[in-house]
Amino acid sequence: MSKEIKIGVFGCSRGMNYAKLFAQDDAFEIVAFCDKNEERLRRAAETYPDIPVFPDFEGFIAYGSEHGMNAVFLANYFHEHAPYAIKVMEAGMAALSECLPAATLKQCCDLVRATERLGGKYMFCENYPFMTGNIELARLCREGILGTVMYLEGEYNHHDDPAALFGRSRGKYHWRNWEPRCYYLSHSLAPLMAMSGGIPRYVSAQAAVSQLQKERFTFRAVSDGMAQMLCKFDNGAVARFSGCNGIASGYSAYRAFGDRGAAEWGAHTDRKIRLHFSSWNCPEGVPETQFYDPAETVCRTDPDAAKGLSAGHGGSDYLVVRKIVAFLRDGVLPYFDVYRAAAISATAALALKSCLANGEMYRIPDFRSAEEMKEVENDDLTPFYDDEGHGGTIRPSLEYTPEQFDKVGVFNG
Repeated sequence: MSKEIKIGVFGCSRGMNYAKLFAQDDAFEIVAFCDKNEERLRRAAETYPDIPVFPDFEGFIAYGSEHGMNAVFLANYFHEHAPYAIKVMEAGMAALSECLPAATLKQCCDLVRATERLGGKYMFCENYPFMTGNIELARLCREGILGTVMYLEGEYNHHDDPAALFGRSRGKYHWRNWEPRCYYLSHSLAPLMAMSGGIPRYVSAQAAVSQLQKERFTFRAVSDGMAQMLCKFDNGAVARFSGCNGIASGYSAYRAFGDRGAAEWGAHTDRKIRLHFSSWNCPEGVPETQFYDPAETVCRTDPDAAKGLSAGHGGSDYLVVRKIVAFLRDGVLPYFDVYRAAAISATAALALKSCLANGEMYRIPDFRSAEEMKEVENDDLTPFYDDEGHGGTIRPSLEYTPEQFDKVGVFNG
């Protein structure tokens, strides 16, 4: 089979997990690596000695253009995807964003408009919807087994110890030190979108300060320990979900409630699906409550799921790679296209505003509507800074602590 997808990897930290999968797949040829970090670039060169590495994005893209590169996997800093995705598409290549693509509402509009203007190929490579438990929950919703899905929950908890987090967030203005808890929400929200088929249209959010993290994580400007959001989807479903909460690491959970039954999956169910029907509404011959391994169902119907179980994040990384192949080689449009990616990004940006306004409800634009985009096209408020300490224009936390950091930027809200 010819290696039709000639891919470049931008970002050699998380990007190396996917590079391993690309290297094992006959559909891919890795053309080049790019990272401004010398140590990460050195490790990439040692791992793949025949593939050139570049410390600058311009040189990386120029080399790729000369050598047939037709896609770039974006695994760069969390808050910088949209500008680079646009550059990739302007170079005539597909942009594959590993995490949340836009840090501001303006970036959401810029990314959507660039994709439309260029006829570009863009895919948001969020992986949590492709964990076996979430795949099974989506099937139960899609096939009507739960009835009309009215309410969903998603919770992603990840609590690092201070030394580990400091090791990943060196530098005063590193994005992790300024990231609001509500921003890292795609692991919670995206699976619920796949389950319900809905797109978030309204969001209200609240956050809470952790005194322990405030005392121990002194290198961070954000002392919020958790953020929780409530959304109304365009199809009428209601969802409650978290950001990346710094509590109970590994205790993540997902639930879907319909008018016929409910199902849940996560650490609290020992990674088994719990499917429940009310006694008066239980299908004939089916127990009111049952527990089962989602892999048994998912792998029986999807050979790729069975192959990928040993890959990262419970096999979801492998399935993301197969979705990339389906998109770029076979023309199957991704579920998480630029419009859904923009909606998730806008939910994060507006959730921060809501947290700072004690839970005020905000409308999330429909990014298929030119008129609705006009209303937010100049909203460039961001909690993030560049390496020199410029750019932050909105408080990242309920409690900003100037005694820990030099006061920079202009804070609105």
